[in-house]
Amino acid sequence: MKLSELNDRPGARKTRRRVGRGIGSGKGKTGGRGGKGQTARSGVAIKGFEGGQMPLHRRLPKRGFTNIFRKAYNEVNLGRVQQAIDAGKLDSAAAVDVEALVKAGVLRRARNGVRLLGTGEITAKVAFTVAGASKSAVAAVEKAGGSVTVLEPADAGEAAA
Repeated sequence: MKLSELNDRPGARKTRRRVGRGIGSGKGKTGGRGGKGQTARSGVAIKGFEGGQMPLHRRLPKRGFTNIFRKAYNEVNLGRVQQAIDAGKLDSAAAVDVEALVKAGVLRRARNGVRLLGTGEITAKVAFTVAGASKSAVAAVEKAGGSVTVLEPADAGEAAA
């Protein structure tokens, strides 16, 4: 193989369809844009437009709100933790917390903490330090001989002060 012989895999580059190039091309005359009018022109953005009638999304009442103080937790199932232990990525002897899970590749990034959920089985004796845990997860970990320590919310002390 020479440097001059390098090229893309077949099908990697798709040729652009040249529209509006005669009736024989199958995409001539209107070029796939239908008839005339507003939608045949460029720069049309009429997603919610209803011909001047009040659009549905403005007729309906607004409801609810977004809580800006909401904490975003990583959710981890026990089965996923057991997989990481079996693969040798996670040390069951050491305490399992957010940093350990990220380092093991169980989580991509640490958010506001980890919430442990009870799906799957755990057989290893593991000590968890997490922001939250479901009752089923705590029961399963304790049945396997491990422990779950639930951390206090970080801003609980700030609110009282």
